[in-house]
Order: sequence, then structure tokens, then C-alpha cells
Amino acid sequence: MVNAYFFYLISHRLYKAKIPFLPSLVKLFIFMLYNSSIPFQAKIGKGTKFAYGGIGVILHKKTIIGKNCMIGSNVTIGGKTGSNGLPVIMDNVNISTGAKIIGNVRIGYNSIIGANAVVLKDVPDNTVVAGVPAKIIKTV
Repeated sequence: MVNAYFFYLISHRLYKAKIPFLPSLVKLFIFMLYNSSIPFQAKIGKGTKFAYGGIGVILHKKTIIGKNCMIGSNVTIGGKTGSNGLPVIMDNVNISTGAKIIGNVRIGYNSIIGANAVVLKDVPDNTVVAGVPAKIIKTV
């Protein structure tokens, strides 16, 4: 299925092959088609999916996302002013629509981030968080 992740894979492979200009062109195409910023420099694991094709997703260019994750629409993953480091998303994480993950945080394996949650602190493995700021709701 053709979606923002499909075009990200193309741009990332072009980037890894050190082909100039084309990765940026594909990133611009993703922005125009999906209103998303999914940089070719980001590291996104196999099996990760973007809901609704990836509409409105914003990722920092040094974002690291593990395998088999689900990223909802209008999700932002990025840095925080004055903070060193960026979020690291481990494997099998579900990030619901509208969630924001900001700063030097680690999202643990098999975790779920609730809709419109704002995550500013580490999330342990096998945990459900929600709210603004995000708090642990349940441990699975």
C-alpha cells in the first residue's frame, strides 16, 4: 500500500546510497501529499505503520523508531528547546492520534500512548500512558 512510510523508505534508501537531491525531493513530495514531515535521515524499523497514510505526522530528523510500531495521524515526535537528546521509540509501540512525544525520553517496548497525550518523561515497558502531561494509566 502506498503511504508516507512507503515514500520514506524510498527517500531513506536514496539517502543511504548517498544520492544527492532526490531524498529531499521525496521528502517534499511526502509533505505535499500527506502534510507530514518524515525526514529521510530518521531511523524507522521494519513493520512500522502510519495510520491514515501518515497524515500530519511530524518527526525530528534524528528520530529513532523501533520495529512494528503504529503511529497515528497528527503525531509529533521531536526535541525540546534546551534539551539534549530526542525520543527513542522501542519496538511494538502504539502511538495514538494527536500524541506528542517531546524531549529526551524513551518509550518502552509494547507501550501504548493515548490519544492527544503529551509525553515528557520515560515510559516503562508494557505500559499504557495518557493525559497532559502523560501519566501511567495501566501496566500490561
